[in-house]
Amino acid sequence: MVIRSGSALLALIALCIPAFGQVQRTADGKPDFNGVWQALNSANWDLQSHAAEAGPFSALGAIGAVAPGEGVVEAGAIPYLPAAARQKQVNFEKRWTDDPELRCFMPGVPRANYMPYPFRIAQGSGPGKNTIMIVYEYADAVRTIRMGNPGKSPADSWMGWSVGHWDGDTLVVDVTSFNDQTWFDRAGDFHSDALHVVERYTPRSPDTILYEATIEDPKVFSRPWKIAMPLYRHVEANAHLMEFQCIPFAEDILYGHLRRQAANGKGDSR
Repeated sequence: MVIRSGSALLALIALCIPAFGQVQRTADGKPDFNGVWQALNSANWDLQSHAAEAGPFSALGAIGAVAPGEGVVEAGAIPYLPAAARQKQVNFEKRWTDDPELRCFMPGVPRANYMPYPFRIAQGSGPGKNTIMIVYEYADAVRTIRMGNPGKSPADSWMGWSVGHWDGDTLVVDVTSFNDQTWFDRAGDFHSDALHVVERYTPRSPDTILYEATIEDPKVFSRPWKIAMPLYRHVEANAHLMEFQCIPFAEDILYGHLRRQAANGKGDSR
């Protein structure tokens, strides 16, 4: 086909744009989030804006350096209460030994969504539409989002209790019943067991989601605060999650004191 005028070319482009931007949908008309997704930022290092810096081991050189990044916190700063701000500074100073990620603990919410690993959303339709599952490559962490009113959580946990509903094309997930054993990032930003997170997943194109999380914790923060970032769908033909069993990499941190006791004849050498 030959395009003979600029106006005809513009008309053709206008016809094509809706097709490229059309959101994929499930059989029941909801946005189709099925697939492998990943955040492409440095929020896992620090939710707030931060410069590059050296890592804890100079022998690793640039490989072990902290990546710089723009902040993802709305209004720029996390509103800590005074005592919590002091604890955050303590966490920062001990980040190379105390970050729960070092021990391969479950990452918590919202951190699981912006760690440097992909995750899969498995979204049902029809009879299976009452649950949405998110499977994370890091530590084989799993979340089940229960749609509607599933009742109260049976217990507190690292990943919380996720209850979802649709607000138009936005999936809204209310997450409660956390323990206090996770951090938001490697910079020591933390929460208590009173954490309450409201997530919003809004499709922006077939392969991008605007992810927002409003965070509330009256024991730690003076007011609710929000983070926002895009999530990108992996579009490779073979996109899938690989196995990342991180416990073997953390055994020395978790069990090294037992090994030392064994060497002194005071513990089990197995």
